[in-house]
Amino acid sequence: MGGGEEFRLRSIAFAAFGPATLFGLAEGAMLPVIVLSSIDRGASTAVAALINALLGIGSIVTNIPSGVLATRIGERKSMLVAAAVAVAGLILCLVNLGRGALSLIVFGLGILLLGAASSVYTLARQSYLTESVPPHMRARALSTLGGVLRIGMFAGPFLGAGAEELWGLSGAYYVSLAAMAAAAVIVYRVPDLEKSEQQRAAAAQVTTLGILKEYWRTFLTLGAGVVLLSAIRQTRQVVIPLWAAHIGLSPTADSLIYGIAGLVDVSTFYPAGKVMDLYGRRWVAVPCATVLGLSFVLMTTTHSAVTLTLAAMLMGFGNGIGSGIVMTLSADVSPEVGRPTFLGVWRELSDTGQGVGPLILSGVTAVAGLVAGVIVSGLVGFAAAAVLWVFIPRRARGRRGKPRAGESPASPTP
Repeated sequence: MGGGEEFRLRSIAFAAFGPATLFGLAEGAMLPVIVLSSIDRGASTAVAALINALLGIGSIVTNIPSGVLATRIGERKSMLVAAAVAVAGLILCLVNLGRGALSLIVFGLGILLLGAASSVYTLARQSYLTESVPPHMRARALSTLGGVLRIGMFAGPFLGAGAEELWGLSGAYYVSLAAMAAAAVIVYRVPDLEKSEQQRAAAAQVTTLGILKEYWRTFLTLGAGVVLLSAIRQTRQVVIPLWAAHIGLSPTADSLIYGIAGLVDVSTFYPAGKVMDLYGRRWVAVPCATVLGLSFVLMTTTHSAVTLTLAAMLMGFGNGIGSGIVMTLSADVSPEVGRPTFLGVWRELSDTGQGVGPLILSGVTAVAGLVAGVIVSGLVGFAAAAVLWVFIPRRARGRRGKPRAGESPASPTP
């Protein structure tokens, strides 16, 4: 990698990763208080859980429309739309009409808008980076994107907690609002991607149905691996507190273990991206899924805070090295024309996995107990590793794993 290539990545770092960090911070600040805010407005535990789920529902129902929007109006304008929708959602979250149904409806609508905005923003940012960065640096760029989002979400709760000391629960939303507004200012100054009239005309002809017809094999094969990987990655957020309670640890110990795993997670994103760029996607995707599966199985052998911490750290490492892998794989196999529409369908696969993973853990636990539930969830990780090994496109590599002239990082070998 030459110095000019390094400069090119650095030259877009602030515009590309600054808004992503702020967006992650905004989400991280308000996520811990959604349930508490719902209860404060008179919601039962079940209703509070439903309102919390609206964040994911907003993302799921908006993924494909997000791709269509970015294809039609461009990535930069889509990110500005997402910022505006997020600000509107946060304002609705701050409107407290007391305890009652109307207050909960307004608050729930705000959460739904935030989920939709997250979908639009994440997809447009991924498409923007994919277009802006040379293919042989793509994994580093997208891994860094995933990493800074996690850093923002890691820092957000701490800033939100500080603001809550001054303004109560509303303080967390004030932090989110300020971060989102700052992200919008940076995005506003980001230059549009240059596209010819021919490219714009071709993009206008792209439809979701057309993308599905052309790439259905990719969605059924490599997409299946993404569903499985997303399932175990989402389940890891549930399994640590469940197992901590199972072995009798206090909530404080659980939070500390979760935090340590998070630190390991956010510390490994850039090296993983470099490995993917130099040696190929398999070198990260397969170990990520395998280590996650192994950490689940090993967790069932832990009976103390120390051993659970070690298992959680392994889990954090497995997840951390996979930072950006889902985005990188989708960028590799996406078409140049209609890329955002393709990525919208891909995000539906990822979100499906995120919804299915905890359900597998819950269902098996209900039938056979928590130990069996955790082990079966671990097997999902091993299944993801196998599918990804088979279906990630192979590439012909030059020296140090770089593609030869004219090759994409994911171009299949004959």
